[in-house]
Amino acid sequence: MSTLTVTSVAPLTPRMTRVTFTGDGLADVRTWPDQQLKLLFPKPGCSASVSDSPDVGVWYQAYLAVPEAERPWMRSFTVRSLAGGVLTVDFVLHGDHGPASAWAARAQPGDVIGRFGPSPDYARPVGTADLLVFAGDETALPAIASLLELLPSGQRFAAIIEVADPLEEQDVPGVRWVHRSAGEDLVSAVRAVEVPASTWVWLGGEASAVRTLRRHFVALGVPKEEIEFAGYWRRSLTQDDAPTADDLAEAQERIAALGE
Repeated sequence: MSTLTVTSVAPLTPRMTRVTFTGDGLADVRTWPDQQLKLLFPKPGCSASVSDSPDVGVWYQAYLAVPEAERPWMRSFTVRSLAGGVLTVDFVLHGDHGPASAWAARAQPGDVIGRFGPSPDYARPVGTADLLVFAGDETALPAIASLLELLPSGQRFAAIIEVADPLEEQDVPGVRWVHRSAGEDLVSAVRAVEVPASTWVWLGGEASAVRTLRRHFVALGVPKEEIEFAGYWRRSLTQDDAPTADDLAEAQERIAALGE
């Protein structure tokens, strides 16, 4: 586990802010599509440090060994960019309804948090089908934006992102924006996409919507191995809460996909 130091904080939209970090080891991390990492946010009066071990098993055991009152809050994030030893992460702001959002709303240069990852063990290639479908809510926006930047010229794709309202749109070419303020929803918008025989799908966002859309594409004949999916958050639950039966089933399928 390593620490990160904030170097800049800049609002992107009313509900999203961009934070850049420097930290030991970042210059040595190679990049790949949809990089995931764990960020650790210190509780008041406590440290974000846990262990210097690079091994996930050893590190996680050390994390759990920290007394709960002192143990940092841990949340998963997508790398927006990583270049020249500078890490960029975009945070969705939703008030003080979570430690990551509360921290990001008050972040200032010099603040320190912890990180584990990104780990190349979880690197997954972008598909090469005739049509690539990317769908998610604002929590998936950083991942989708970074994935679209890597597509070869001429690649056909459909990118659908659900956000609160038009003020939350960002300059991401080719995206169809879905606005909750207008009564629109991600699942309905994605179901309207015509899917050819050769299709690869990437899904991220609220867990139940992701599961619904995955079932939709499987029913259309898209092979399961051609669908990347991740439930980033759960309604009324946090990452600190115990996994549901659906969460466990999703985790098993993702583990199986990594082994394929």
